[in-house]
Amino acid sequence: MNDHITRIGAIFAKELVQMRRDRLTFGMMLMLPVLQLILFGFAINMDPKHLPTAVHVEEQTPIVRTLLTALRTSEYYDFVLETDDPRESDRLLASGEVAFVVSIPAGFTERLIRGERPKILIEADASDPAASTNAVAQAQIILERALRHDLTGPLQNLAAQPGPFELIVHRRYNPEGVTQYNIVPGLLGVILTMTLVMITSMAMTREAERGTMENLLAMPAKPIEVMFGKITPYVLVGAVQTGVVLLAARFIFGVPFAGALWILLLGVLIFVLANLALGFTFSTMAKSQMQAMQLTFFFFLPSLLLSGFMFPFRGMPGWAQGIGEVLPLTHFLRVVRGVMLKDASFADLQFDFLAMTLFAGAAVSVAMLRYRSTLD
Repeated sequence: MNDHITRIGAIFAKELVQMRRDRLTFGMMLMLPVLQLILFGFAINMDPKHLPTAVHVEEQTPIVRTLLTALRTSEYYDFVLETDDPRESDRLLASGEVAFVVSIPAGFTERLIRGERPKILIEADASDPAASTNAVAQAQIILERALRHDLTGPLQNLAAQPGPFELIVHRRYNPEGVTQYNIVPGLLGVILTMTLVMITSMAMTREAERGTMENLLAMPAKPIEVMFGKITPYVLVGAVQTGVVLLAARFIFGVPFAGALWILLLGVLIFVLANLALGFTFSTMAKSQMQAMQLTFFFFLPSLLLSGFMFPFRGMPGWAQGIGEVLPLTHFLRVVRGVMLKDASFADLQFDFLAMTLFAGAAVSVAMLRYRSTLD
């Protein structure tokens, strides 16, 4: 019996030594549960509030001010700017600068007092149905409650059903609230992130495991030439994946394609290069293919949760949105959804293109520095 315990103890000690030597794997074992706990416990919110809203108001009366104040104090709507041009409203919604545009026409108060049930228009960016559903559903209740304080005395009869005004909700880009219209374009970014980062990071570590890294280092090629030589074949893989997803989105799921194809393809190219450069960076950090896979998963998990793919981006706290803005998947989702659903122009998406380009440049720079240290 003592011999069995001794042998088990020896093997146990050996495993502890191996865990201590493989610090990356040991760190992943500790950090991933903590990361999941933080992200799911604090960052995920299915009832987003403080959504940026533009206001188009053609008159200023006490009743109109009461309605706007009620929307603002409900915490669902944050008024960030005013607009007097319908074309400006379209641009703000297409670029994602605002989630709603609230319009109150001239003569609203006079028609309300006469009992003619004037209209209030709320235009909502419904490309992500989960982000706008609760705010839209609460709008009628918020506005009717607000008017109860003003509709007293001779105006008290206006508060009766069906209500003193008519709320018109125009759900832009996805009026039926079809989930596939939001999910399927986003899947393009998720698939490219998961596969390209992983296969690129494993490609270099495979060289080291098979003993062919010395041959690669002995070549007269410069680090930048090695990197682009290694990742170029996977650009073709990304192109094939893009074609498959876009064809499936159009002909299987019926997702509309409203925008310019060249804008989407330019976004795909920058996004693919950013992920491949990141995968190359991971390959210089990992000592085995298993470690490369672990690093990929450690990057993929926050990308999946903080990019707005699974949960509304604007529902997250400020610190989570800050992390999400660094991730290229966040900006690529805005590009692909903006082009396919909103007919967004390059000017509407220029910030997202800039963010992806900066990330790709940073990933390439880090990869070159890491690879030079390998050469040394």
